[in-house]
Amino acid sequence: MPVDRYGVMGNPIAHSKSPRIHAAFAEQTGQALTYEAILVPLGGFQDALESFAAEGGRGLNITVPFKQEAWEAVDSRSPRAERARAVNTIVLGGEGRRYGDNTDGVGLVRDLTVNHGAAVAGRRLLLLGAGGAARGVLGPLLEEKPAALVIANRTARRAEELAADHSDLGPVSGGGFDVLAEEECFDLVINATAASLQGQVPPLPGRCLAPGAWCYDLMYAAEPTAFLTWAAAHGAERVIDGLGMLVEQAAESFALWRGVRPDTAPVIRMLRGG
Repeated sequence: MPVDRYGVMGNPIAHSKSPRIHAAFAEQTGQALTYEAILVPLGGFQDALESFAAEGGRGLNITVPFKQEAWEAVDSRSPRAERARAVNTIVLGGEGRRYGDNTDGVGLVRDLTVNHGAAVAGRRLLLLGAGGAARGVLGPLLEEKPAALVIANRTARRAEELAADHSDLGPVSGGGFDVLAEEECFDLVINATAASLQGQVPPLPGRCLAPGAWCYDLMYAAEPTAFLTWAAAHGAERVIDGLGMLVEQAAESFALWRGVRPDTAPVIRMLRGG
């Protein structure tokens, strides 16, 4: 039986849990494949993609900082990837065809609603950050029909532009962190900034959490992130890291490649040491 080759490209990449996740998916579903982490030098993404495809690779996940380059490198895209202007999943087909998708947003929504039982419809959402991570999740969040979604970012213009790009999907607005002083409280706050990687927290007013608010960090680590620590100290009812999102977006990629959807629950338990 031929063994198909897949991988994840990024920089840095040594920390990636994706090889473990996809190995578990393959074993669970009886799929013959390999999956590797590939360190790509900055400025070298196009060459790395060409080489992987030429060697018979069947698909790739793309992580920081290459998602926007991947968007430009594919021949066709899903509507959600088109909207996000970022690609985290590439399907390599016959005759060198490359199809790009973005599974980040659906991974986040599935983790929130299925794994944790969160209600998004009718709630007030605050999305922190206006970079690639925020762009990848904004569309699927708006499709859940929140009452309002506010984007807050250090550079107000980027948040305003991102909101304008998605205004047809629902009630979304954007601005600098100073706008939060004028806003009502939020039921769900999602951190899509990279601040947690530096142990920092975006400049949030302590009163921005509504009673019973949930806080979610797209980042994950062995210990609670700085944002989740802040959230717990300011009365959040639930604090959730991004590990479940990582597994859920990987499952969506796996289904695109292999036509079968794995069960994510045992893989999440494995990664949490349960």
